[in-house]
Amino acid sequence: MQGIFDGVKVLDFSNVLSGPSVTRLLVEFGAEVVKVELPPAGDMSRGLPAMRNGRSGYFVQQNRGKQCICVDVKDPRGREVVMALVEQVDVLVQNFSPGVIERLGFGWEAVSARNPRLIMCSISAFGTEGPLRDHPGYDAIAQAYGGVLHMNGEADRAPSLMGLSPGDVLTGVHGFGAVAAALYHRERTGRGQHVEISLLGCYMTCHEVNVQAWSISEGAMEPMRSGSLHPFVGGYGVFPVADGHVIVAAANDRQWADMCLAMGRPELATDERYATSAGRVARRDEVNAVIAAWLATQPDRDTALAAMQAQHVPAAPVLTVEEAVAHPHLRGTGIVRSVTDPRIGAFDMPGVPIRFSEYPELLELQASDLGEDNEAVLTSVAGLSPADYAELVRAGVVVQARA
Repeated sequence: MQGIFDGVKVLDFSNVLSGPSVTRLLVEFGAEVVKVELPPAGDMSRGLPAMRNGRSGYFVQQNRGKQCICVDVKDPRGREVVMALVEQVDVLVQNFSPGVIERLGFGWEAVSARNPRLIMCSISAFGTEGPLRDHPGYDAIAQAYGGVLHMNGEADRAPSLMGLSPGDVLTGVHGFGAVAAALYHRERTGRGQHVEISLLGCYMTCHEVNVQAWSISEGAMEPMRSGSLHPFVGGYGVFPVADGHVIVAAANDRQWADMCLAMGRPELATDERYATSAGRVARRDEVNAVIAAWLATQPDRDTALAAMQAQHVPAAPVLTVEEAVAHPHLRGTGIVRSVTDPRIGAFDMPGVPIRFSEYPELLELQASDLGEDNEAVLTSVAGLSPADYAELVRAGVVVQARA
């Protein structure tokens, strides 16, 4: 038994990040994933930085453990050989723009007719209905439409892009959960189904305060970006110290009392202006000024953190990427993981944040070159004879593996 998804077979039509995040989790936990790439270049992430020895760390990170085939599915011969794979798998994942998978011949009606037990997971920026359906979309575009970008940055400046793509990864995690749920449903009913996830929909779930606060207050509480400080709650935000920054999250009454002890100001915990959450929301700027003034008296980041952590105040250093990767907790728990690729060599990448007690060990996986697994997959799984396979290669329908 390799993992909790041992025996589950997946056909992966996805590219770059959101879809590959679904199949990355599936393969990490034992599923057999065949990645279908379209000629001539395959998944565009094969060319994303950083590159070493002609190999993309980005691609390796997202596609370790997947068998890669490169087939021209616009050619009827290529389409049929991949459809033979559809008949053999449990799950199909795709993140093309709406309508593309249908034009390629692998829409839900077509694939479910060939495999009624199939689970198809379709990811798109905006979903398959509505006026935004056909708009091109990336993580940052969904941030903009979802009001997420509006909340990031300083109030008196233009909104700031995040230096990462949390929406794509969050969409991938939603897709992973949806596939797992659909597999469970199939175990009970024998029926496959089509599940859809939109990047925009996933981003909207991140508004834990903003939407409901605006709605319930009938617009009186207008969510607005507030830079390094929480837009509503006093005592919650990023503050400067002598040698860097710390984040403080003294959000509830007990944590505020603990913060007052750390600052040597226990009287503020019972001060009627600040003793309750409602009071600290109303006097957010005053509360933040008290914390900032105390932090300005601290000689360095570690001293300030030690004082707060001694009182169990939720607080942390604002680490750089380099500091985070080197942190003993992140490394020791596998949150940061070192892997070795045949061409890239050893490098660090984000780990997998899920652990199953029945499968405590992570799998050793490698990423394939473009089309590297053509012959193995198409002859053993799709059932092509060696002669038929050679003819598809000769005709350019199947692109041979290349380094």
